[in-house]
Amino acid sequence: MAHQHSLTADEQPVLLIRPHWKTLIRPFLLAAIVVAAALVAEAFPSGKNATAVRLVIAVVAILALMLWLTVPVLRWRTTTYELTTRRLRVREGIVTRRGRDIPLVRINDVSFEKGLLDRLLGAGRLVVESAGEHGQILLNDIPHVEQVQGTLFRLVEEEQRRLEREDRNQP
Repeated sequence: MAHQHSLTADEQPVLLIRPHWKTLIRPFLLAAIVVAAALVAEAFPSGKNATAVRLVIAVVAILALMLWLTVPVLRWRTTTYELTTRRLRVREGIVTRRGRDIPLVRINDVSFEKGLLDRLLGAGRLVVESAGEHGQILLNDIPHVEQVQGTLFRLVEEEQRRLEREDRNQP
């Protein structure tokens, strides 16, 4: 969950979510194609420069794997969505970190969308509408999106009730 020092005194972590693993399907398929192509290419060179050609093929394949596999895996690993009792926190970025916090009291609507593949894999897009200059935030590839939507909706209602109670108790 979140580092406790980044939460307010009366705030509790509820749910920490990472994008669904389906975001890694394309990079892994591409990596398998690169490896297969490199292995086929390694088998063909013959002659005087065969060793140099094989070395170049291996270096190109390794660089392609690093680019097409490592970056998406790191992006997936460094992206988190966290629900607390007071806010929705979004953190992303490999080198440059970006974060966005939306107080639950500013959230107006929470909905989800699921395509056919999303339904098969148990993921979807969470659409959070909030009052403010950014208006709508789309969180793609959320695992168990319906449960997350329900939890977020419940937290928003609880936060609104808590604030109403505080307002009534103020002189």
